[in-house]
Amino acid sequence: SSGINAEYTQSGGVRPFGVSLLICGWDEPGKPLLFQCDPSGAYFAWKATAMGKNNVNGKTFLEKRYSEDLELEDAVHTAILTLKEGFEGQMTEDNVEIGICNEAGFRRLTPQEVRDYLANIQ
Repeated sequence: SSGINAEYTQSGGVRPFGVSLLICGWDEPGKPLLFQCDPSGAYFAWKATAMGKNNVNGKTFLEKRYSEDLELEDAVHTAILTLKEGFEGQMTEDNVEIGICNEAGFRRLTPQEVRDYLANIQ
């Protein structure tokens, strides 16, 4: 595997392996923050965004559905619907994870909570 990585990073005209991240947080005045960091190290601030396969469709969907005054339930619902835009196969609690970031910190929903949210949209 390291030989393949070296080949890709040392040869001209091929893309190096990399990863993009979405980083969420909460600042002192009580405002949510969301940043995207791409493999080059560039970062962007967002109110809502999508990454990966079909990200253009996801971003378009969010532009229509997102508003800053969404309640938590509606925000989770919108996130699931956005994910569904580019999802292949059945969405279940085994292949979908949902995290919530607020004043209290970051928390990952339990599989049962994810199942309940998914049941509301399918």
